[in-house]
Amino acid sequence: MRVWAIANQKGGVGKTTTTLCLARNLAGDARVLVVDLDPHASMTRAFGVPRQPPPIGTHEVFVAQTPSLDGLSRTTAIERLRLVAAQPALATLERRSATQPGLGMALQRALAGVSALYDHVLLDCPPTLSLLMVNALAAADCLVVPTQTDPLALHGLADMLRTADMVERSRKRPLVRAILPTLYDGRTGSGRQSLEHLYAGYEGLVWSNAIPVDTRLRDARSIAGNAPLTGRGAEAYRDALAWLHTRIAAAVPDVVVEAA
Repeated sequence: MRVWAIANQKGGVGKTTTTLCLARNLAGDARVLVVDLDPHASMTRAFGVPRQPPPIGTHEVFVAQTPSLDGLSRTTAIERLRLVAAQPALATLERRSATQPGLGMALQRALAGVSALYDHVLLDCPPTLSLLMVNALAAADCLVVPTQTDPLALHGLADMLRTADMVERSRKRPLVRAILPTLYDGRTGSGRQSLEHLYAGYEGLVWSNAIPVDTRLRDARSIAGNAPLTGRGAEAYRDALAWLHTRIAAAVPDVVVEAA
């Protein structure tokens, strides 16, 4: 089972869209679980899960004594893809962590119980450094950082990679990092310049292409449906996934990475 954390400490960079597109492509021939770790629950809403009553889901991973992650999951319109929904109550976990030791590894323990059930688990992280993000980074094999090709977004990228370094030292095993340039508009000077700065500053970590701005990917609900994904953005995500597989295999050569 391969665990992917899709994270950036800056919001608005295409994180949920990236998670959805990667998950849909992986689900073409593999068993995929998406875990929504963001209290805003954008991923959960995309799959049509209502806010009320609050759905059973990720919160139970941290508050139940022996949570079954598979038991918390639900089917989606996409074959071979299941979802663990997020709830607003996730925002209260920081306070709970002060009195409940061991929460930093709660997700990793829960994932261990489903390692035979899924080929890939994608963790859609909140855009803040928090207990939820630390859980994701502690459990993940690969960190995918979607980064908008915008000058302000590059500052968030640096913060995200520093956080990854910190967690990697603590967990004492490699965390493969990969940067995906997103929301790229080659017609603008700032977009082109930001992409050049990415390549220059993070050589070897950055995909050599970019996910273009594509109106067909703006509505996450349409991506979460079962209609075919079309357009230049969807095609770019397919290419990006192939690169991610190659990057993981190169960084951890003793690990077999399933083909997309």
